[in-house]
Amino acid sequence: MLNTKKFAVLAIVGALAFNPAFAEEKSAALVNGVSISQASIDSAVKGEVAQGREDTPELRKGIRENLIKRELMVQEAKKIGLDKSPEVLHEMEVAKQSVLINAFLMDYVKKNPVSDEVLKQEYESRKAKLGDKEYNARHILVETEDEAKAIIAQLNKKVKFEKLVEKSKDTGSAAQGGSLGWAVPSNFVPPFAYALKTLKKGEYTKVPVQSQFGWHVILLDDERALKVPSFEEVKPQLQQRLQQQAIQKAISDLEAKAKVE
Repeated sequence: MLNTKKFAVLAIVGALAFNPAFAEEKSAALVNGVSISQASIDSAVKGEVAQGREDTPELRKGIRENLIKRELMVQEAKKIGLDKSPEVLHEMEVAKQSVLINAFLMDYVKKNPVSDEVLKQEYESRKAKLGDKEYNARHILVETEDEAKAIIAQLNKKVKFEKLVEKSKDTGSAAQGGSLGWAVPSNFVPPFAYALKTLKKGEYTKVPVQSQFGWHVILLDDERALKVPSFEEVKPQLQQRLQQQAIQKAISDLEAKAKVE
């Protein structure tokens, strides 16, 4: 007679054995007896998809073949003893550290997200610093105040700015007729920015402007209302910048608490 109690126990054990939660990790390939897990392939596919590729059978086949080749090379490296080499062990330790550091950074960003409120505050602060105008200016940069005064004197005599710009030591802008392109004042050092905002279209500075770079003669070609990108347009860049700042602070805090001898 069939022992129904024993049959029931065997059935339960059998079910557990085939339950994915209790089974060994699914293998996608065996390379000389070493398993390459399906999870490894799935992880690699996820990385490729994040880079814009489409999850296709061809992609998965290529990744599987690549992982098999990698495993073969790892096995051969171990076979000839490279895994015992001091240099290789050092590089493996460095690689391990890199993985852990990356994991720490990702975990920190996940646990310390930058709120929209903070992002909007940063946006408004930066927007205020930009002002409401941008300027299209040219300049001539020289070493001494006397040189700058001599250039202004020639401009007063109606000598063309284009001719005098050849004397500028800022060779980059000099090649463009002294043009600095459209920019907001905050892009320049304070003395230059202040002088720029005092000019009207077509005017040049009647007094040389000194900065840490030398002496400037500035000509304002044009000005226009500044079109500031919307919050949503710059949100990703702001988020990245503030996250980087937060990470740097976290690292500084670790350094401050550490005992380094």
